[in-house]
Amino acid sequence: MEEYVLHMNEDGILQFIINRPEKRNAVSYEIMHGLEKALDECIQNDHVKAFLITGSGDRAFCSGGDLSQFHNLKTESESYGMLSKMGTLITRLAFLPKPTIAFINGIAIGGGCEIATACDFRIAKRNAKMGFVQGNLAITTGWGGGTLLHERLTVSNALSLLMTARVEEAEYLHRIGFIDELVDDIVPIHDIPFIKMISLKSEAVLRAYKKQLLEKWDKKRIEENILNEIRQCSKLWAKEEHHKAVDKFFNQ
Repeated sequence: MEEYVLHMNEDGILQFIINRPEKRNAVSYEIMHGLEKALDECIQNDHVKAFLITGSGDRAFCSGGDLSQFHNLKTESESYGMLSKMGTLITRLAFLPKPTIAFINGIAIGGGCEIATACDFRIAKRNAKMGFVQGNLAITTGWGGGTLLHERLTVSNALSLLMTARVEEAEYLHRIGFIDELVDDIVPIHDIPFIKMISLKSEAVLRAYKKQLLEKWDKKRIEENILNEIRQCSKLWAKEEHHKAVDKFFNQ
């Protein structure tokens, strides 16, 4: 079974579906490769109006990095290689010149929240839950999600999500402005009103509005902050506290 599905619908929405339901749609190296291909397609194909990321099934959007693959990364340099690879993709996603949407169809934790944060819009099922749980594993966000969260939310709300490492209900995340729209569980993606309205606009109009956002951002500052975030996480990754926390997680 392919680990991801890349599908362009008739309305010009390019969908990237993480297809690892048995792993709660955790990110693997193959998922990274697929996301890179998808981002290239968004740039090269003028028929792509918007880019949408979701997970397969109805249980998980993305549970972050696949610890069964990444737990063998022990040193700072080993972890930095993985973190910087995904961090580069997250940065590309954030600065993509077309609108990006995360459809959160289930649980999203750790790196899954970082992927969602990099998108312009977050649409979630009402029963979805999300949490920046990295702190529970004695590390920080390491793909750029912490930096980008501070661009999306107030200081107190962003710090609260990061420092408490709580898993929050979608309703609460909607109230603080992290989730843009809630949908009922039975509504399929192509029937979500927000996505339908986006798909009715021309690619040129959508690109022009996205350009306004990107011109507002200090791209160099954000990129530097993401690099610093990756470096900090790689240092914490190498510490015994993190390795013990992951071992405890596996032995629960």
